[in-house]
Amino acid sequence: MLRVELLTVGDELLLGDTINGNAAWLGQRLAERGVQVTRSVVVADVLDEIIEAVREALARADAVITTGGLGPTSDDLTRDALAKAAGVALVRDPELERRLRERVAAAGRELQPMALRMADVPAGARVLANSAGSAPGLRVELPGGPVYALPGVPFEMRTIMDELVLPELAERAGLPAVARRTLRTAGLWESVVAARLAPVEEMPGVTLAYLPDPSEVRVRITAAGDDPSGLLADAEARVRELLGDAVYGEGEETLDRVVHRLLAERDATVATAESLTGGLIGAELTKMPGSSATYAGGVVSYATGLKHRLLGVDDALLAREGAVHPDVARQMAEGARDRLGADYGVAVTGVAGPEPQDGRPVGTVYIAVAGPGNAFCVTRPRLPVPGTGAESRAALRRMTVVHALDLVRRVLLGLDAEPAAGDAQKDREGSG
Repeated sequence: MLRVELLTVGDELLLGDTINGNAAWLGQRLAERGVQVTRSVVVADVLDEIIEAVREALARADAVITTGGLGPTSDDLTRDALAKAAGVALVRDPELERRLRERVAAAGRELQPMALRMADVPAGARVLANSAGSAPGLRVELPGGPVYALPGVPFEMRTIMDELVLPELAERAGLPAVARRTLRTAGLWESVVAARLAPVEEMPGVTLAYLPDPSEVRVRITAAGDDPSGLLADAEARVRELLGDAVYGEGEETLDRVVHRLLAERDATVATAESLTGGLIGAELTKMPGSSATYAGGVVSYATGLKHRLLGVDDALLAREGAVHPDVARQMAEGARDRLGADYGVAVTGVAGPEPQDGRPVGTVYIAVAGPGNAFCVTRPRLPVPGTGAESRAALRRMTVVHALDLVRRVLLGLDAEPAAGDAQKDREGSG
């Protein structure tokens, strides 16, 4: 088995200012392909320490992958360290310089002299083209094996790794060809997703990875063998069958993009009325360029009185039931739809904590969607209360955003308000 060591470079990683997500992603990606990661090391932005760490790693492993230290500033020292370790000079690559100048000019910026450092490479090194950014990767052959140097910017690192480094390592190790796809789900806990997909886990040549976020789980399907594309298609079909309408997209198709697409297909718009989320749903719906075509706007009615004055929620209802009630959510959604001139209105009200409100415990949430013809749907998602204090509030609010957008999706598609729990209902109640 091919053995690889990971070397991440940066003072910010050692000081805890930045979480070392690159090492976690690389370890997972390499393991999927059958490459053994034997050690992962973090080293400071110090030239001699980078050189020493690279040499020590190559004494143990077949190849080394570094991330970080390829930018334009004086503390970006990885290329200098690799040149010194190889006993060669740094040389200016004219093609890299040309591309760099074109990229900066296209962005309407002035090229800073220090930026040209990104066009310097150790003599004899192979440039790994960066289709996602400015700093290229490098492949440098040293005594003991190759070093693949990748940028520290996560998206750029992942792009070069997937496009160039992984295929080369797989070929060197004689690993089978693979095909991969990521499906996105909403409204089911990770334990439920994993339990339902147990039959897929048993398919020869198929591996699954579960990547949870609050109220969302991404399922990465990897198929390896003589016909990985065909095997992937079979596995994906089975995953979709077992998870049903909880699957809302694939790849980079986020939930907000799905909602915008469905609205655009119906030539419709949506407006928001938010209490406990404080504008987070509106923020999510305005991330995508061109979102104004389908998002009309929103009202943040955090104070109880504003629910009446701005959205028309019945005063007597608020006095009798308080702000956290399914009928309040419904009237908020109708008020957003009608007063902002949208086709649909989505509203949320609830208790984010840390204290109960109007006799309702922390974690009580109501979400409503009002549609054309006074049709409406109200749901109370079963949300856990994770952690304590500010962390708990943030997680609960994020989960509410996901459930609200998913309810809009479900209304637009004519689906039930929540995914069917099936035999995994008990898992929904106890895990996140």
